[in-house]
Amino acid sequence: MTRYLTLALAVVVAASMVAGFNTLAEDEAPAATVKKKPRKRAGENEPADSKHRVPVAVARDRATQMHATMESTLHAMHRNYFHRERAVVPARAMQDVFEDIGRESHVDVRWISVNTKAMSVDHEPDTAFERRAARAIASGKESFELIEDGYYRRAGAIPLAAGCVGCHTTSFASPSMIPRFAGLAITIPLAAE
Repeated sequence: MTRYLTLALAVVVAASMVAGFNTLAEDEAPAATVKKKPRKRAGENEPADSKHRVPVAVARDRATQMHATMESTLHAMHRNYFHRERAVVPARAMQDVFEDIGRESHVDVRWISVNTKAMSVDHEPDTAFERRAARAIASGKESFELIEDGYYRRAGAIPLAAGCVGCHTTSFASPSMIPRFAGLAITIPLAAE
């Protein structure tokens, strides 16, 4: 049962990463008590706002990247939750997705610690961009971006809910009023203009 719950959490993390959704706030009702609205598919009955419309080339690229991300996520979840003796922390399983995407697209994706303990030495912000991004996110910004040296760099906030904070901060510490975040840093090579 624990594996299935962990898998469900991992899938939500992956979907949130791709779609840009935030996790539920601590005071929101759990999904079981919230009435679900019927899913509205894009293009049904109502056109998208102009801010959501993109050129065909951008749409094609986004769709290709989303497909690759979802496919890689599916494989990573199966490897980590169905074919191993023990489950892996979802954020660690997502690193498999990052590696797959990186090989396919040359896009670099990695976790960075923001205002909590890094869960791995690999998650410490280690470039000037990542350190600036971590400070920006810790100060309350949702994201930080920079274009330099032929790369587009973006780091976005990953809010840590109560269950996350227990491991990312001192165990059994009283709840902090300071929102806690991790970050997701993405680096994309740019074409010469």
